[in-house]
Amino acid sequence: MARIMPVINTIKNYFELTKPRIVLLLAFTAFGAMIVAGGKNVPINVILLGVFAVALGSSGANVLTCYIDRDIDAIMIRTRLRPLPSGRINAKKALYYGLILVALSLILAFAINPLSSFLMLLGILINVVIYSKILKRRNPINIIVGGLSGGLPVLIGYAAVRGTVLEVLPFLMAGLVVLWIPTHIWSLALKYRDDYAKAKVPMLPVVVEKGVAIRCIASTTIILVIFTLVLYFLGFFKLIYLATAGALSFAMLLLNIRLFFEPTDRNAWIVFKFSSPYLALIFIAMMIDRLV
Repeated sequence: MARIMPVINTIKNYFELTKPRIVLLLAFTAFGAMIVAGGKNVPINVILLGVFAVALGSSGANVLTCYIDRDIDAIMIRTRLRPLPSGRINAKKALYYGLILVALSLILAFAINPLSSFLMLLGILINVVIYSKILKRRNPINIIVGGLSGGLPVLIGYAAVRGTVLEVLPFLMAGLVVLWIPTHIWSLALKYRDDYAKAKVPMLPVVVEKGVAIRCIASTTIILVIFTLVLYFLGFFKLIYLATAGALSFAMLLLNIRLFFEPTDRNAWIVFKFSSPYLALIFIAMMIDRLV
C-alpha cells in the first residue's frame, strides 16, 4: 500500500492540473451540440470520439495555461496550492503533458473530420496563446477575447455530426457560451479582486471601481438572459426549453440584482457558483427539447 500511494497521488496531481470541472462543462456543451445537431441518430462512436477529443483538448489547454501562469498562481491565495506553484509537478513535465494531450485531441478530432480538428486547434490557440500568453496580463478585455475559445467545443460537437458549421444555430449556441463567460469569470474576479491586483492581472474588477464592475456583470448577465430566450423566439427550440430557460434566467437575474444592490464578496461568489449549473441546465433543456 505504501508503494501504491505515491502513484495514486501523482495521478491525482496530474488530473487536478487539467482543471476537471472546466473540462467537464466544456465537454458537456460539445455533447449537447451533438444531440441538438443529430437528435437520436448520432452514432455512438461519434459521440465518444467527439466528447473525448474535446475533453483532451480542454485538458491540454488548461495544463498549458497553468504552465504559463505558474508564476502568478504562486502569488495568488486562490491558486497557490495548485500542482505547479506548490511544486507537486515539475514545470517541464507539465509542459510536455499539456502538449501530448493537445496532440491527442487533434488526432481524435481529425479522426471524426478535418473541420473538427481545425476548430479544436483554433480553440486551443485562442485560449493558450491569445488569452493566456498575450492578453491576460496586459489588457482588461482579456476574458472577452479569450472567451471565444469557450464557444469552440459547441462548434466542434456540431461539426462532428453535421460535417459543417455553416448554419445559424451552432453559432448561436456557441455565442451563448461566450456571453456566459464574462458573468462567470468577472464574478469570480470580483470576489478575489485583491488577489488579482496583487498578481497584477488586469481583470475588469481590478482596473475599475467595484460599482462599475458590478454594473458590467449585471449588464452582461442581462445580455446573456436575452440571448438565451432569443433561441426560443427564433424557433430553434420549443416549450420545454422556454420553461427551463425562463426559470433559470429569472433566477440568474435575481442573483445579479442582489449583487447590484448588495455588492459583497459572498453575493459575487453565489453568482459565480450558480453560473455553471445555469449553463449546464440550459444545454440539458436543449437536448431534451430536441429529443422529445
